[in-house]
Order: sequence, then structure tokens, then C-alpha cells
Amino acid sequence: MKIISFNVNGIRAITKKDFIPDMQKEDADVICLQETKATGEQVKHAVEELGYHVFVNEAERKGYSGTAILSKTEPLSVTYDIGIEEHDKEGRVICAEYDNFYLITVYVPNSGSALARLEYRQQWDKDFLAYLKNLEKKKPVVVCGDFNVAHKDIDLARPKPNYNKAAGYMQEEIDGMDTYVANGLVDTYRHFHPTKEKYSWWSYRAGARFKNIGWRIDYFLVSESFLDQVEEASILNEIHGSDHCPVFIQIKD
Repeated sequence: MKIISFNVNGIRAITKKDFIPDMQKEDADVICLQETKATGEQVKHAVEELGYHVFVNEAERKGYSGTAILSKTEPLSVTYDIGIEEHDKEGRVICAEYDNFYLITVYVPNSGSALARLEYRQQWDKDFLAYLKNLEKKKPVVVCGDFNVAHKDIDLARPKPNYNKAAGYMQEEIDGMDTYVANGLVDTYRHFHPTKEKYSWWSYRAGARFKNIGWRIDYFLVSESFLDQVEEASILNEIHGSDHCPVFIQIKD
């Protein structure tokens, strides 16, 4: 079973590029999307050519945030949000239940260029972890998406100039990721590639992608009990169309 996660930075924009042929070529069993920036109907219309079952969570604010899950097989159940009103207005979470695990796609709030949401982001991390651990009481979890944080120095091209100065590499955000890992959620890419420097997001400024001045902020985290089911984890940075690229895992059937 192949699962892709992709922050598309606007589903309507990316489908005017190579998104459809790229996803047809990858032929994933499930595609998880973040930052769709569209209504449910707009998302479904944009991806209908792919022929998946489509589940969408849209933000109250139009053209902002939003997530989707595209699945070849219909999940056993699908739920939306985490049950906390202050977090549930921006369409950031979808959970699809399969036979042996829960699959959660998430678009974690960005602390913002002026760090205006850094405190809110810390509360989000605590509440989202509690949500995941509650699910884990029933089945292992596979959680993927844009976590808006580079965890370690190896996860961004320029750690020193960004540390405690830029959203995505503040100590409070790093602490949040530390806590996910400390609570039994394994970063699959780093598990398989402990020393590899590869990124999943690049600023649109100053030719950052061409120069590969990037950040790894898109993850697949899995319950420790599920780790032996994961066969591969990788970053598909040859795929363009967004400021992010897709990441994926391959799991045993």
C-alpha cells in the first residue's frame, strides 16, 4: 500500500500544472493533501479525473488551509477535526480508518512570519498529540502532512541563521516535534535515512529550490507498534507544482 502526502498550496492552481499526470504516474493507493484552499466541491471537481473516493475538510474562511484524502478503496470510516472548537475552524485534520490503522492527514498551523501564532501553535501540538494518542488506544496511527517545523539541523539547509528567528525552527516548535517522538510516534523518513539531507519545502524567493536551500517539514509519523509494517519512506522532490513536494511511505498489505 502506497500513501502519498502533498501540500499542494492550492488544489485548483496545481491541477492546471502537472498534478494529475504526476499522481497518475505515482499510482498511490491513498493521496493525502494539505492546503487545498478550496471548497469540498471544488476539490472533488479538481481531482475527479483520478477516480478516487474523495474526502474533504474545508476551512470556514474561503480559500484558506483545508485538507483532503483521496483513497482507492473506501475507508471503514472517516472523521473530521479533533473535537476542540478553537482548532476546528480551519479544515486541518481528516482521519480515515482502515483495517489495521488510522490514517490522519494534518496541516499544522504555521506560527507566522511575525510569530503571532507561536503560542497557539504550542497549544495545537499538545491537543493534536492527545487526539492521536486517543485514537491509538484502538489502532495504530499513521499521521502525515505539513507539520511546519524542521526537527533537527539536518532538516534544513541553513539551521544557524534560522534557529529561534524564523517560524518553523523555533525551539518551541522543535519541542513539539520532540514530544511527538517521545510519545512513540516515529519519523519514518529519518528512521530509514538517518543522515540524508533532503528537503520537502523551498521558499519561492531567490531561486531557493533551484539552489536546494530547503526545509524538511512534511512528515509521515507512525505508531512504534506499526513501524515494522513500513517498508519504505521517501521524498519525491522531482515533482513540482507547489512550494512543497510530495512525501510517501510504502506499507505492507
